[in-house]
Amino acid sequence: MRSFISLCGAATLALAVAGCSQPGTGNVASASSTAPAAESSAPAPVADLVKRVDIPYEEFTLPNGLRVIVHTDRKAAIVAVSTWYDVGSKHEPDGKSGFAHLFEHLMFNGSENAPGDFFEPLKQVGATDFNGTTSFDRTNYFETVPRAALDRALFLESDRMGYLLGAIDQAVLDEQRGVVQNEKRQGDNRPYGLVYYKVLEELFPKGHPYGHTPIGSMADLDAASLDDVKNWFRGHYGPNNAVLVLAGDIDAKEARPLVEKYFGAIPSGPESVAPKVEIPQIAEAKTAVIKDRVAATLVLRTWVVPGLNDPEAVPLDVFASVLGGLASSRLDNVLVRQEKSAVQVSAGVQSMAQLGIFTVQAVVKPGADPEAVAKRLDEILADLIANGPTDDEVKRVATTNVSGRISGFESVGGFGGKAVALASGALYSNDPGFYKKQLQRTATITPDEVKAAAQKWLTRPPVTVMVVPGTRDAYVEATAPAKKPAAAGQEAPAPAKVQGTRGEMPGVADIKDLDFPDVTRAKLSNGIELVYANRSAVPVTRVSMSFDAGTAADPAGALGTQNLMLSLLEEGTATLDSNALAEARERLGASIGTGGSADRTNVWLSTPSPNLAGSLDLLADVVRNPAFAPGEVDRLRQTLLTQIAAEKTDPGGLAQRALPPLLYGAGSPYAKLAAGSGDPAAVAKLTRDDLIAFHQAWIRPDKLKIFVVSDLPMEQVKAALEKRFGGWTGTGAAGVKAFDVAAAQATPRIVLVDRPDSPQSVIVGGQLTALRAQQDLLPVLTANDVLGDDFLSRINMDLRENKHWSYGARGRFDRLENAVPYVINAPVQADKTGAAIASLQQVIGAFLTTEGLTEPEFDRTIAGSVRELTGNFETASAVLGAMQTNDLFGRPDDYYDTIAQRYRGFTRTGLDAALRGALDPKKFVWVVVGDAAKVRPQLDSLGLPVEVIAATPPAGAPAKPAAN
Repeated sequence: MRSFISLCGAATLALAVAGCSQPGTGNVASASSTAPAAESSAPAPVADLVKRVDIPYEEFTLPNGLRVIVHTDRKAAIVAVSTWYDVGSKHEPDGKSGFAHLFEHLMFNGSENAPGDFFEPLKQVGATDFNGTTSFDRTNYFETVPRAALDRALFLESDRMGYLLGAIDQAVLDEQRGVVQNEKRQGDNRPYGLVYYKVLEELFPKGHPYGHTPIGSMADLDAASLDDVKNWFRGHYGPNNAVLVLAGDIDAKEARPLVEKYFGAIPSGPESVAPKVEIPQIAEAKTAVIKDRVAATLVLRTWVVPGLNDPEAVPLDVFASVLGGLASSRLDNVLVRQEKSAVQVSAGVQSMAQLGIFTVQAVVKPGADPEAVAKRLDEILADLIANGPTDDEVKRVATTNVSGRISGFESVGGFGGKAVALASGALYSNDPGFYKKQLQRTATITPDEVKAAAQKWLTRPPVTVMVVPGTRDAYVEATAPAKKPAAAGQEAPAPAKVQGTRGEMPGVADIKDLDFPDVTRAKLSNGIELVYANRSAVPVTRVSMSFDAGTAADPAGALGTQNLMLSLLEEGTATLDSNALAEARERLGASIGTGGSADRTNVWLSTPSPNLAGSLDLLADVVRNPAFAPGEVDRLRQTLLTQIAAEKTDPGGLAQRALPPLLYGAGSPYAKLAAGSGDPAAVAKLTRDDLIAFHQAWIRPDKLKIFVVSDLPMEQVKAALEKRFGGWTGTGAAGVKAFDVAAAQATPRIVLVDRPDSPQSVIVGGQLTALRAQQDLLPVLTANDVLGDDFLSRINMDLRENKHWSYGARGRFDRLENAVPYVINAPVQADKTGAAIASLQQVIGAFLTTEGLTEPEFDRTIAGSVRELTGNFETASAVLGAMQTNDLFGRPDDYYDTIAQRYRGFTRTGLDAALRGALDPKKFVWVVVGDAAKVRPQLDSLGLPVEVIAATPPAGAPAKPAAN
């Protein structure tokens, strides 16, 4: 766990975050790596790794100014379509904050020639990785589609660029404004959810382009008229302010006539003008303190620094990694490992086009003095500024960054694939290959250059925001805009239906069925089964060591044992302490992590294939020889206790703790899921011997299967694993999970967890079905795509799009090895809590009786499910996950090779019958986390018993831990 604060989206703090066709630089090598003559554990030089990060491209510009960049990647018959507009929150004048983000939503809501929600035609064609985001600098839209559906994707993108305004009326504006308000409520409702507002308020003078969040002011959005938003679009979304990237199974010769066909007739618009941006400097350091319902104090130091195009951007980024980004960072070593005064630290730069925000944070250990932690943070920072990083630290940063880029560039699109690298470089730096220059600069930078940049920018006075536990300070919440009643006889006429002018959307040709990678099975000499698949798109090897354990294996009286044990695996072995282990991983560019589900415990590795030998040495040491050093046990126990306390301040964490006893009953091992990360009283008492005993019982070869996806051949991978694990034997008796007591759901009821001052309620509902995980569940899963498990599902469309009470809601089958519950998750605005549950009951009940799948829903679901298969398994990580899922549920290794044919064999009545046989809305149990004073009166009319319980307050000083 690197952070208790998830900083993403508009309301949270991101740390890390013209005419000629011409070739460019920039593709990850796709040829299979060849086996070395002899295995070497030495890391490959970072310069050799940099050479493997390359995205060749061609580009051209249409007469209307649309810049088009094309990258060819023939590994799969898919194309990523990524459209980036040069408009973000920094372009918004006073009184119009949030307009760019609002338009991100509006541009998904249909256009003149593609009316209705854009997710509908995208789902029909099997689009994957489709979404949109808004930042300070830009707005982007992206989808990955089968090559045969590219015409339709380009039609849709061009229609919302050139033919949008006729489809926006007052009802659409009000609908999406309500959705945005609930997006804001959802972010605000989390612990530390208000910190970014305060950071920007203190860092920037009023009116500064970077001084407000992309989510914007709700007052500004409420005041926006239909004319206001239409004029905003006219001023910013022309083709001359956009970059279009096509990456995948296409080349520039094929792309140009298609782009000209769909975008060529769109006229240019006003040129986007970057606002004048100055890097503000405050006269003296200042500190702001805010109170929130949090488990631990957060100390946050921030500086404004140059943007990503400045020569000092890379040195500052490297400095941040050395200070608090690497696992071996200075702050980790001193504050977390040595002095144990903080449970989490980090540093990073949010690099934007015209400036950056350098951030250092520490989550203070409960009971420690925040002022003393802040002082030590400053001393560590000052020492690094004065003396600079070591050469080894700088090289480890470079290797880690390059390794991450190699893995990320396996995807052609999505949030961080190759299309993103090309588009961001073009839009921010006028250079699609800018990512390459950044990596090369990182790989060649010197410690003196890093020190000089830090001395220049980080000796300026900082802004500090401290978040301390307490009753949350008052703030401006998102409220529904007041409706102005129309005068008698003055009701506005219904808007006329827009007549399209471009004809029907292009059709989609037949798409070849998925060819899932061949899966090979073998055994090591001690019987450990190896499950392997080859993927050669990137020179990366991914290993998952899957142990038959999971939360169900946790000792009943010591919940949290597994989590504490797993955290210690990453913090030292018999030969390497925690810092030496972190440094060794970083030199290899390897990631080693742990995790677990209800049924399995995993230790995983991702590494550049040239460094497989050294990375497997570390993996074997971590798995087989954990030190469980007494000092580390004490430290990680405190970290886990703080994490548990944090879960009890988070509305989602509270809901997930309350639901399992209602779903499974106290006698089922799955009831242990109610402990979340653990029972604090039990964790406080755990000893080193307890952890060793758990490790010996569950992390052992007879509980293990190894899953691998690699560009290296099976023989080489097996030999490397045999060397490290073939002679491994277990010690003592293996653990046993007791599923002799069947799960037993509670009678229908509502449990209301009182969390005062919550602007939103988190609703979680569930039913324990009679389904078994090993039976054929494809019919019910496919039918549920329409009911609950898709953006276009009945549940989401009702609460988000129709009523705009929620930013998003879903219902899905949670497929455990020994139980299959159906679980609904629906965060809704507080004043609609009771109405939302009633609406969920009505939607589910109608679907299961008189209003089953419609013909259009059935056709859309079957076509989309077949067409999206290739995109779903574009990456090695997706293949690795599917291999493990198939194994867990007893499905054949070629399951996904046959699934398209199965989809085509379904009937609408058959899918209706499958879901109706599985669910009963009258059997649901419900958990609501919200402000009981506002919510309880809404629940009493639902006809179910209501039990109110208090949210557990954040833990103070934990119980005294047992001696080791």
